[in-house]
Formats: sequence, C-alpha cells, structure tokens
Amino acid sequence: MVEKRETHTTISAEPDPIRIDLLKTAVIVVDMQNAFVRRGGYFDLAGYDISGTQRIIVPCQKIITASRQKGARIIYFQMGCSPDFSDRGPPDSPGNLKSKGLNLIHRSPEVKDSFYIYGTWGAEIIEELKPRPEDIIVRKQKYDGFIGTNLDIILRTFGMKYLLFVGTATNVCVESTLRHAFFLDYFPILVSDAVSQAGSSITQQATILNVKTHFGWVTTSESIMTGVENLEH
Repeated sequence: MVEKRETHTTISAEPDPIRIDLLKTAVIVVDMQNAFVRRGGYFDLAGYDISGTQRIIVPCQKIITASRQKGARIIYFQMGCSPDFSDRGPPDSPGNLKSKGLNLIHRSPEVKDSFYIYGTWGAEIIEELKPRPEDIIVRKQKYDGFIGTNLDIILRTFGMKYLLFVGTATNVCVESTLRHAFFLDYFPILVSDAVSQAGSSITQQATILNVKTHFGWVTTSESIMTGVENLEH
C-alpha cells in the first residue's frame, strides 16, 4: 500500500491562522526581474530605493524552494512589453502617460535594455530565482496579473485554491493581482517580509493593513517555513 502524503498545514497569519493544502497552493512570484531588483535596472535609474527588493531575494528563495519540494506550484510573473511597445496600448493611454519607465526611455533611449522589454536584460527574472522547467511563467503587460493573461485558467486547471504572494511591488502589481484573486474566490496570502514596495514605506504598511482587513491574510516567511516543515499528520 502506498502511504498517503499529508499536504495540509496551518499557517500563522493575520487576522487569523489559515489552513492550506500545499497541493492546491501556488506561490506567485511577482516581477522579480533585473529591471526592478538590480543596480542599473529601471527602478534604480528612475530613482527608486531598490534595497528593499534586494532584501527580499533570500526570503523568496526559501519560500519557493520549500514550497516546491512539498508539492506547491511556482508561478512567475514577468512584466514586460514588445520592443515597439505595441502591446502597451495607445500612446495616450493612462498607463503609458503615467509610466515613469517610458518617460525615462523617451529622454534616454540608450537605457532601453534596463527597462522590461522582452528579450532584454531588464525583463529577465533574476538569476537567484531562476525558474525551473516545471515552473510556470506568465507574461503580463498590466499591473494586475489576471488582465490579458491566462492566469485564471492556469490556476483552475491545476486546482489551485491558495495563493502565496511574494515579490515586487507590494503596492502596485502585488496588490493589484491579490485583490483580483480575492474577487475570483481564491485565498490570497501576502508574505509581508518577502514583498517590497515602490516608493514610501507607508504604501507597504497600507497594503498590509488593507489585505489583512479586507482582501486576505498576511503572514511572514518564517511562518510559511514553519508551516511547510510541520505538515499535519
């Protein structure tokens, strides 16, 4: 007789602990790309403090590795656009008018490789978190990972129910996707020390408060590791 492997665990979280099934869990790794993490990338050139995104690399590594080993799916978001920007919509769209990156490129075309144009260094997922063949990469052009992608189909095809959110930026792509996930009846769990904001730390605090109050659960990488290592029997 084949021994049944236990895949359920309870994660310490706010506002309440949450019991998850790792075989129905996906780790959503949001935009951990050179453009947003590395010196010389778009965020760095645009004047953002990237120490936060660099600091979350290790927590992301630990969560991805441990969760993968216990049967969770790993899904990477890759923010990007085509070299001619045709998939970003009309030039006068609100997204393009608000884009610091496009404004930077218009002023300094030589920094294009630092932006998140597919096929360039900036769009590549950082080496420390390089996806494995069994992982899934979802390319997106909007902050919300459900818009214009097949993310919902992927999650439902694999029977996913619980989504662990790590990556950047907490207050932009992470929160946009997490809210949408909640509206689609997934269980979103924000890992507070494995996400980093763009801009003021106030936005990080605001997203954490918003999630634990209205849109899901907030936990830490330590709580995830404890839960993964101590599966229920």
